[in-house]
Amino acid sequence: MNLHCLATKTAFTAINKNGFHSAQALPKIKLSGEEFMSKLLDRRWTLLSPDTKIHQIIGSSTQGQNRGGPFSNVSFLNNNQPYLGNKMFEYNEGLSFYIVRDDLLHPFVNGNKARKLDGLLPLLEDHGVTDVVTCGGCQSAHAAAVAVSCAERGLKSHLLLRGEQPKILTGYNLISTIYGNVTYVPRSSYAHREKMLQTYASMVAGNSGNIVCCNDIDASIMTQTFDCSEFVQMDAPRGTKNHSTKVVVVNEGAGDAIALLGLFRLVDYLSQDHLLGRKRVFNFVVDSGTGTTAVGLGLGALCLGLPWKITAVMLADTIDAYRKQERRLISEFKRQFCFLLDCHKLSGADDGIVHWVDRCHPRKFGNILEGEIEACQQIAQQTGILVDPVYTLAAWEMATQITSAHDDANVVMLHTGGTLGMFGLAQRYKSYFGMLNDVTKS
Repeated sequence: MNLHCLATKTAFTAINKNGFHSAQALPKIKLSGEEFMSKLLDRRWTLLSPDTKIHQIIGSSTQGQNRGGPFSNVSFLNNNQPYLGNKMFEYNEGLSFYIVRDDLLHPFVNGNKARKLDGLLPLLEDHGVTDVVTCGGCQSAHAAAVAVSCAERGLKSHLLLRGEQPKILTGYNLISTIYGNVTYVPRSSYAHREKMLQTYASMVAGNSGNIVCCNDIDASIMTQTFDCSEFVQMDAPRGTKNHSTKVVVVNEGAGDAIALLGLFRLVDYLSQDHLLGRKRVFNFVVDSGTGTTAVGLGLGALCLGLPWKITAVMLADTIDAYRKQERRLISEFKRQFCFLLDCHKLSGADDGIVHWVDRCHPRKFGNILEGEIEACQQIAQQTGILVDPVYTLAAWEMATQITSAHDDANVVMLHTGGTLGMFGLAQRYKSYFGMLNDVTKS
């Protein structure tokens, strides 16, 4: 087994082959935000299109007419064909916010996971990766997303899941098991994730394979513009002599700078004039596990000079940990891409680009509170949109709270998905879910 970190010099070589200046002159090449984004997005993607639906959620006071829960005094209506572009603010709908329906991107892959893998998977293919090793909890949406997406592209996934195998496979755990290769890891070993991942990757690679460091994969502007045969014979069957085993380790939750690429693509799509535009002020609300999605939205908006605020609801860690993660991702991004971007475009990034906030009703990560299943049911019945109590309900609550406090907040919620998570929660919280029938009959 060989540890094979792909050198960042590949970008410089590629640029020379595409008619740019020599490596010594590269620091002089500086692009504007829009030029940089155009170059950054000129690559292969996992998703055929960055398109996503935008709906508008309209709230109205019900003065206690609804059943209990966080929304006992409000009802919701879904306008699935709202005015966008220049007509957005010509029609005042009162208490309302917009919702980006990334939950509709894939039946088994959460929206934010699909965005993180959007730019990553083609890079892995171009670098000849055959196997992907990653980790997550027993009901990890990230692990399921990796398993499904790798299988769709002919890659093998190896998923290290924390804890013991459940008696009944369901939800994300079931999808991970069907599409990928699952290994359950004791919590004591999982606590040392980096060592655990590297050890398992070494086992997969064997004596003749290589391990590719995900953070050192060259994702710079010109990586995918030259002949992929320089990396691997693309027509060679995987596992043959011409295509030896090459393993990549993807961090938990795909918390790597490469994963930001898909979020940049989303920001660029949403900022089109006929959608949200580039001049209007918006407050984006997103639930945050690792925080990668929020940082990607913030960096994308900053590069394009968009007046967008990113509000991230913290679910899994402390504010200090999220800020540390934000600084790490920004630093990695600058290391890989800023030799082509005028640095003043990111001058404000070091001071923070994400507004980290506590959940409306804080709790230990993964726990749900009384009344929240009923709230999810209410939203589903009134809007046709399914949210889950661990992640997306937190974003919905925050979007509703901000909109109620500020009529002109122009809130946009990014719906990251979470449908399959409900199945796992139904096993864990049988009493809460068992009450749904009683509530419906009443």
